[in-house]
Amino acid sequence: MAQQKGIIPLRGTIGNITFYKSRDGFMAREKGGLDANRIATDPAFQRTRENGAEFGRAGKAGKMLRTALRSQLQHISDGRMIARLTREMVKVIKADAVNPRGLRNVIDGEAALLQGFEFNANSKLSTTLFAPYSFTLNRVTGELAVSINPFVPVNMIAAPAGATHFKILSAGVAIDFENEVYVVQTQETAALPWDATATAALTLTNTVTANSTHPLFLSLGIAFYQEVNGTLYTLKNGAFNAMALIGVDGE
Repeated sequence: MAQQKGIIPLRGTIGNITFYKSRDGFMAREKGGLDANRIATDPAFQRTRENGAEFGRAGKAGKMLRTALRSQLQHISDGRMIARLTREMVKVIKADAVNPRGLRNVIDGEAALLQGFEFNANSKLSTTLFAPYSFTLNRVTGELAVSINPFVPVNMIAAPAGATHFKILSAGVAIDFENEVYVVQTQETAALPWDATATAALTLTNTVTANSTHPLFLSLGIAFYQEVNGTLYTLKNGAFNAMALIGVDGE
């Protein structure tokens, strides 16, 4: 593909060239010439079909995780997050050492590869929250918890300009990817002032199904607010908020 250069951007198709607008600007590319039926049946495209099946499976798995975390992802703004998560899900599927190519899946893959995934690449949890924390994933009880010792916000949180308060967010999820169902619980602190006063110890415990045999995910995030005349407002629609998967147990 090529980027369009000129005063008047084009959209549509002229001959074999398609003009379109993407996140990277106005682009142009040669119109594809492969027949869909040939790709679906020709033995020469067997690997293409296998890759396509697994990519589709990765996309569906990523969507399930995003849906489960939807209430907290509403605090996050990153237009490329879906593509990045799908790419990581592909890695999970490729780690499946049980099934043949084309049939590999998340269940038999390595879901633990998702641990550390940042939902906002522009504002990472690892470069926003510096307070030490610990977490537990108790499959027997179903409790997915994160604990943070008392800390001084101005020393341990890299807050954006204008922020006066913040909330710590957490979610615990158990996902049955095969049957496309999940159990989720979310927790959040009260709005805490971003100042030089130490917080109390914080523990956010999310409870999912006890003795679950499905992959478990624990997320931790931070959302920033600005107080104006006693009312808290979010900052730039979540552009500065951070959230990551801090714990994953693929079983």
